[in-house]
Amino acid sequence: MDEITKVLYWISTGLLVPTIVLLLVFFLRALMLIGTFYGMYIQKIKFNKGFNQVVNQLTKDNVQQLLANEQFSNKLLVVHFLKKIRGIKKSDIHYEKALSDFEIACQKDLSGSQTLARLGPVLGLMGTLIPMGPALVGLAAGDIESMAANMQVAFATTVIGLLTGAVGFVVLQVKKRWFAADISNLEFITELLKQANDVPVEKMNE
Repeated sequence: MDEITKVLYWISTGLLVPTIVLLLVFFLRALMLIGTFYGMYIQKIKFNKGFNQVVNQLTKDNVQQLLANEQFSNKLLVVHFLKKIRGIKKSDIHYEKALSDFEIACQKDLSGSQTLARLGPVLGLMGTLIPMGPALVGLAAGDIESMAANMQVAFATTVIGLLTGAVGFVVLQVKKRWFAADISNLEFITELLKQANDVPVEKMNE
């Protein structure tokens, strides 16, 4: 039993360095995510201000004209697929394929935030628990300096892990709300384009 315990202890302590390295990588990704999210936020605010006004005016009679007159210069994901849907002519299955592709692209965009939100706290917890073993050993041996050093690592990894997870969670929630609104608008525009092009309207996949 003692041998098994020692093996488990060696394995856990050996994971400390990889855990810290991964935690630092995730923290850097969180910082990069903040920068890209801020740029996307500015573009989204400008885009929604004009786009929502256009959507509220759309009917099957003016949908083609209004979309053709509107100049969408943003690099947002919804803009790319809006241009793609606008170019489809009398093909119901292609409309549905474009909407499905947009949902897949949204999930791909959200995957980075989901990874940070889920794995950040996990790595932080691992970085907290692993040094606790050597800290207790140092405490039992009367080595206060060793115990203090390990506790410092434990607290630092906890803070970094929680911060990384918080960034991922906040960005994830905001982007989910954006993409839900975008999907609703694209489905609305698609149905109007179908009617304008005399395409039989079929029930969208749920």
